[in-house]
Amino acid sequence: MKHLAAYLLLTLGGNSNPSSKDIKKVLSSVGIEADNERLESLLSSLQGKDINELIAEGASKLASVPSGGGGVAVSSGAPAASSGAAAAEAKAEEKAEEKEESDEVCVLFCLLGG
Repeated sequence: MKHLAAYLLLTLGGNSNPSSKDIKKVLSSVGIEADNERLESLLSSLQGKDINELIAEGASKLASVPSGGGGVAVSSGAPAASSGAAAAEAKAEEKAEEKEESDEVCVLFCLLGG
């Protein structure tokens, strides 16, 4: 995602065809080291494609992805320090992180025309 984010920032800044060097410069400016293999894979996937068309295509695909979430019920009657409540909270947090990772993969997949 970091490589794609840098690519998108560069295109928003007016660079319609960011190079590997451009992306590495953006990432290094915020203390992130680029993964050469992933970067080259991204650039080869995007080569010759218009990013605005890919985003529009991806947005239409995302519209069909179910995004309803199951809420977690929390009882206010139990003490906050109980191990059951702490376990439920940890599990809910873990599910939220998994959903976030899944959403990132879906966005990337859709942007790349998958």
